[in-house]
Amino acid sequence: MIKPTPNPPETDTTSPYESLDSKTFHEAAERALDHYFNPLLPRKPLFKPNTRYLIAPGVDSEELLADACETLTSAKTMATDFAGLVDGS
Repeated sequence: MIKPTPNPPETDTTSPYESLDSKTFHEAAERALDHYFNPLLPRKPLFKPNTRYLIAPGVDSEELLADACETLTSAKTMATDFAGLVDGS
């Protein structure tokens, strides 16, 4: 008599979670595979950037330098005006 379906494949009886070391190794291997084969997964940022000094990626560096120059010129003018109002040295 001919069997209509083949025998199921034999499964390996050893588990990757037999010991704590093998479980740690398996988790590390999964992280490595995810890192290389799933690059679009959201990752935890290494550090939280300070928004005070955050620069938008589309802004031209020459424009930023011009803005910084104007800001420093305004600060110099305000300091000079304030120094003229103060009595003494």
